Amino acid sequence: MSTGPRRRRIRAFGLRTRLLLAFLLVAAVSAGTTAALTYREARNALLETAQDTAVSSFRDQVQQTAFGLPLRNGPGLEEVLRDVARKGKPHPWVVFAEYGSLRASSGENPVSSVITPELRRAARANPHGSFERVVKDGVPYLTIAMPMVFKPSPDSLLPSGLVLYAVMPMTEEQINVDALLMAARDGALPGLAIALIPGLIAARSVLRPVRELRQAAHSMGSGQLDTRIRVRGSDELADLAGTFNESAGQLECSIKELREAGERARRFASDVSHELRTPLAGMLAVTEVLDEDADRLDADTARAVRLVSAETGKLAVLVEDLMEISRFDARAAELNTDEVDVAEAIRQTMQSRHWTDDRFRGELPDGIRARLDPRRFDLVIANLIGNALRHGAAPVAVRLRTAACPAGPPVLIIEVMDSGPGIRPETLPHIFDRFYKADAARTRSAGSGLGLAITLENVKLHGGTIHAGNVPEGGAVFTVEIPLHAEGAAG
Repeated sequence: MSTGPRRRRIRAFGLRTRLLLAFLLVAAVSAGTTAALTYREARNALLETAQDTAVSSFRDQVQQTAFGLPLRNGPGLEEVLRDVARKGKPHPWVVFAEYGSLRASSGENPVSSVITPELRRAARANPHGSFERVVKDGVPYLTIAMPMVFKPSPDSLLPSGLVLYAVMPMTEEQINVDALLMAARDGALPGLAIALIPGLIAARSVLRPVRELRQAAHSMGSGQLDTRIRVRGSDELADLAGTFNESAGQLECSIKELREAGERARRFASDVSHELRTPLAGMLAVTEVLDEDADRLDADTARAVRLVSAETGKLAVLVEDLMEISRFDARAAELNTDEVDVAEAIRQTMQSRHWTDDRFRGELPDGIRARLDPRRFDLVIANLIGNALRHGAAPVAVRLRTAACPAGPPVLIIEVMDSGPGIRPETLPHIFDRFYKADAARTRSAGSGLGLAITLENVKLHGGTIHAGNVPEGGAVFTVEIPLHAEGAAG
């Protein structure tokens, strides 16, 4: 089962909300436990007080009342029971008598149904009496059973067979218990509301360092490597702030060293390229003269002259590519845009390099105009077609079209496809890396390994993107997307 929706629901609650909820949960459990314990103890104390008073009073009344045996039912017995009931504490009782099959009650409405069989059995088994609390039709009652006994000797008690039952409604006690419950509930709710104040204070004290840490991390991510957090106190959050500051300091030093090393490397490449341009220009002039006279030389000398000329040309191309890459690294490359007919610009690129025979096919509709840097656009098209010729196979197709962009202005799309074997999957992620060559054995290929990297930088300078892939029918395809108004994208 996917955990994505659950994670999104968890993220919907911020840390402040979760801290407050946890604090309120603890406060609610504490308040509820305290209220429940207080209610239970107060309820038991209230009921036990009424219960003990009633049991003690009934026992005394029974012991002070004399009954003549054998017992006969009549007005005299009921009057005795009513007299006992009137003296009931803490509330009046209804007194009920059982003697064999004889039944008598002090009230007009007998409540013998409240007396349970268990209490009757306990009364016969315990000469000192018994009691229990019962609820009948939603009304709580205290029922007391007290058997009449006589002493045939000082050390023995014998039941007489007469059992008196006192039934006392505990309505007032129930009202007091309900009042206790409401008081506990009403006291807990304001307590929870008051608990929000220390909860907010605690959440704020915890979240302040976290918020500062987030802001500091965001600032460092934006390039402000000198960002630090103020350390307060000596708790775990203070240790976290100190650790962040130490890590930030080390990162700042490392980034500074890397930048200095990168700057030295760029300066070295730029300086070397500049220093090589002058002798290379002289070498190219000499090799051109030697090329012209190579046919008049012997075979070995002519072969050596042509090899020197070819390698000198490659070296000149490599130097120019290094200088171009150095300008990109130094952020010194600029766009000099002009409104051009894109199809005509592509045709001129192909004509200037004599790519006009049957090896090339073009789908170049007229009328598509865009603001581009003509020189850099020429390099992009030349590098892509040249790469297709070197590493793919003819014919090479160049397609031009435009497309609407939902998130911005229309874009210009150029596709360059070859008919070769395509690009291997393991090569695709590195195809635009500098000096990367798909075949490690081809260390002396015609290219410098910088052509596609320079192409990528020129496309990005126009505010566009470039992607490499394979077409289903075979062959590699490079797709360039550039906004029709590159000046705005570059700026």
